[in-house]
Parts: sequence; C-alpha cells; structure tokens
Amino acid sequence: MQQTTNTILMVRPVNFRMNEQTAVNNYYQETLDGILPETVNAKAQKEFDSYVEKLRGIGVNVVVVNDRLETDTPDSIFPNNWVSFHANGDVGLYSMFAENRRLERREDILETLETEGFKINNIIDYTGAEVEGVFLEGTGSIILDRVNRKAYCALSPRADEDLFIEFCEDFEYFPIVFTANQTVDGARKPIYHTNVMMAIAENFAVICLSSIDDKKERKNVIKHLKQDGKEIIDITEKQVTQFAGNMLQVKGVNDERYLIMSQSAYDCLTEIQLQTIRKHCKILSSSLETIETCGGGSARCMMAEVFLPKA
Repeated sequence: MQQTTNTILMVRPVNFRMNEQTAVNNYYQETLDGILPETVNAKAQKEFDSYVEKLRGIGVNVVVVNDRLETDTPDSIFPNNWVSFHANGDVGLYSMFAENRRLERREDILETLETEGFKINNIIDYTGAEVEGVFLEGTGSIILDRVNRKAYCALSPRADEDLFIEFCEDFEYFPIVFTANQTVDGARKPIYHTNVMMAIAENFAVICLSSIDDKKERKNVIKHLKQDGKEIIDITEKQVTQFAGNMLQVKGVNDERYLIMSQSAYDCLTEIQLQTIRKHCKILSSSLETIETCGGGSARCMMAEVFLPKA
C-alpha cells in the first residue's frame, strides 16, 4: 500500500467562474469585479496549463480531460470531490452538495483512464445520498492515510458523519471524525472541506490544529498522527486562507517525492515550516490566483490521485 502516486487526473476548465451554488458555505470564494467571465476562464486556463506543465516537468503522469461546454460546470477543475481511485481497482463516486457540481461526474472520464491502461474492478456509488440531502465530497471531505488505513474527516454541510462511516466500512479505513472551524464575521463556522486545513504525506502532516476547537477531538487527531510517525507541521488559520493546508505529495521522476502547493500557499509558509517539509521531500508551487479567488479551492483540489492497478 502506498501513500503517494505518480498518476494524477485533472480536468481543464471551459466555463470556470465563481460557482454561486458553492459560495453559500465556501467562505474563500470571491468574485473578481469588473472582469468579464471569459477573461476569468481564460486566466484559469492559463494557470491550469502552466500547473500541468510544471507537474509533467518533474515526471508526474498527468491525464488531462477537457470539461464540456454543454454542462454548465464552473467547478469541474476540482475533480477530487466527485471521484477517488484506489489500488485494488475500486472507484468511489461521491454525493455532491451543489446541484450543478453533480454534472461533473462523467463515465467517459473513467473510460479515458481505462484506455490509459488502468483497471477498474468495482464502482462504489454514494450519489444516491443526494436525494436525502446528505453529502460526502470525496478526498475534499476525506483525508486518507492509505498506509495506516486511517481516514480523517472534518464534519461540515459537505461531509456527513454517517456517510463517512459507511465509506470507511466499504474501503476498510479507521474513521477519525472532528469539526474544523474558521472565523467568519466573528462567528466560528465549519471549514467546508477537510483538505483545506489538512494534508497527509508519507512522513509528515500539515494541519491547522487551532481550527479544531474541541480539545478532545484535537488531542485525538494529534494522537493518531503521532502514533503513525507523522511529523506535525502546524499552520495558522491565516495560512489556511492562503491555502497552505491544500497540498498533496506526489511521486515524480525516479520516485522522487514532491509536495505540490500553490504559490500563495508557498509564500505564506515560514522558513521553519519550509525547512521541515524539505527534510522529507522537494516542493513544487504554481500560481493559481484566479482559481483560488473565484473557485475557493487550490492545488490539492485540482488533482484526483490515480492508484488504480494497471490492466
């Protein structure tokens, strides 16, 4: 069982903008006033292409699929919320909070991976929960420690506890549940996705511990990370707003490990935090300013890890 993969699925946007349906509980989204929608999309495409080029430059196998114009899907650039790919050939399909995001789920994307030589044995489908208004948004809601078979989930309107437990039973993970909050207009409100405040790599974890207000829950999370030998890199809530928690470790050429993050995440990290990361792996950053501002997501959200076996 491996924590990192060399293959990433990414979806190139055709109609990227601030999604009004997700802005209700994603407090990181903003509109770019006075900028035409086609300009916003063009900027996002430029950031996307540059990011893919950088990933391929270090030897990451990036499978790029184009979004479709006919399905108005402004958030298609974040595929990790609707699908996950596992080493035993299982694929998870997830229940999505925003109605227009449900259109992002595409069978042809799974077929594309099969034509790339990957094997899909079984699809585990949680999309039926949408009818009941119950959601679990893939590896946005769930942070997987694949080696130690633990799954971390910060509960929110997009991460239902019962559905998370069901996922853990199906995929054989031990569940670690908590609530992570942020201050919005003076009130503490749940962070919409776990992967905004937490990332797990092979030997370390980046996490905003102060966002877990409940001391018992915080202690429990720390206990599990330490138990599994993870060095904890604690980030601040201010760093979370710069997407310093939205990172992913991948394998490049010759199995070299890289931690992937946006430029804004990189720029807000302290020298000590950067040194700690570099002890374990190299860092790759890319400017994702438009995508972060309008989409409220960053480098991690844009990558769906492919762990599927080769056919």
